[in-house]
Amino acid sequence: MESFDEGQARQKLADVLAYAKRLGAEAADALYVEGKSIGVSWRGGKLEGLNHSEGGDLGLRVLFGKKQASAATSEHSPKSLKEIAERVVAMAKLAPEDPFCGLADPDQIITDFPVIELADTYEPDVDVFIARARESEEAALAVEGVAQCESSYAGGGETFVALAATNGFAGSYSRTGYHISTSVLVGQDTDMEHDYEYDSVVFQSDLKGAAEIGRSAAQRALKNLGARKMPSCQVPVVFDPRESNGLLGAFLGAISGSSVARGTSFLKEHMGKQVFSDAITIVDDPFRNRGHRSKMFDGEGIKPQRRNFIEKGILQTWMLDLRSSRQLGLTSTGHASRGTTGIPHPSPTNSYIEPGSLSPEELIKDIQSGFYVTQLMGSGVNGVTGDLSQAARGFWIENGQITHPVYEMTIAANLKEMFLNMTAANDLCFRYGVDAPTLRVEGMTVAGV
Repeated sequence: MESFDEGQARQKLADVLAYAKRLGAEAADALYVEGKSIGVSWRGGKLEGLNHSEGGDLGLRVLFGKKQASAATSEHSPKSLKEIAERVVAMAKLAPEDPFCGLADPDQIITDFPVIELADTYEPDVDVFIARARESEEAALAVEGVAQCESSYAGGGETFVALAATNGFAGSYSRTGYHISTSVLVGQDTDMEHDYEYDSVVFQSDLKGAAEIGRSAAQRALKNLGARKMPSCQVPVVFDPRESNGLLGAFLGAISGSSVARGTSFLKEHMGKQVFSDAITIVDDPFRNRGHRSKMFDGEGIKPQRRNFIEKGILQTWMLDLRSSRQLGLTSTGHASRGTTGIPHPSPTNSYIEPGSLSPEELIKDIQSGFYVTQLMGSGVNGVTGDLSQAARGFWIENGQITHPVYEMTIAANLKEMFLNMTAANDLCFRYGVDAPTLRVEGMTVAGV
């Protein structure tokens, strides 16, 4: 892609920090985020929409002792930068004290940036995106039984990030992304179903073929026809990879330093304890080439590290930024994330559950009766207690085989029990940034008819 002006961005950050210091700020940091993207939607054999966006925001955070404030602007002239510095300095003087706020010490900031594949050189071409969206719709409609292609979308873009602070930190990087998705409707009259397929990658050469996306969306939707409810029972539940990452997300929320420090995590007393079965290891890797959440530095200029959150079932570490690490009397793990406004907060990089040794078919072959979940609806996790209750649909498992579709079901259990009774299949695929293979959880309550 066409390069952003890194030198100009760094100069803007240096200027706004200098303005803040001249106005009396004891410390400050500034974040510049610029992006550009192209996206097309195709429907009914014609172009439905074309979007092209470009823009950049600059955010400034100012600190006076233990007081802080932040604001952002999309105007980057010298006059605008002076005005935002004046505004944020005035806000910070009136802000309440936060005993845990503050920049990283100079010896904490990263100086040797790792080399990671984050940005493709491929230039987005609107004609290519149109062709992909059209091809995906045509492939979906070619599958017998498809009534309508609800939408087909293709696009790509790049984001440039630069961070600087008065503690001496300065760094920047670019990240690209390309995606394609198709949603279809199948059936007729009162028996109609829909489903979708999509792919999202950092380098366009890794993107799945458009026709493959369309056919997969159609085939998934067709399998949903004839869904029925099942009686309430307690059975093994198997989570499709499109939904299993939600369980990983619930765990990551529970080890966030912010939640632990507030005492609102159901895992707050479990450091160093058995949280998962000993066959489960959970990795966080910020340096994964072409990873959706890879980064050379975190939102506070600290170098992240590849680490295991869970090692053979044992909880190894919290996920910490500077503020939460100070609250807990620990050291930042380099997980600070931030936007151009607000304060940093802990967030994972490329987190995933390591694959197990069994294929998905082997994982379910001994299940006499069970539920294979392909879709979860709503937010049903209580972060304080770990209780989970969510509406779900998918397929029933009988005698080790996936059989007929089911809908209007509810699954319930406590995440602490689920984690201890979890088995991972060997089909891990990196699609989201937070990824898990097919997961089997024993003894969940399934409510239906």
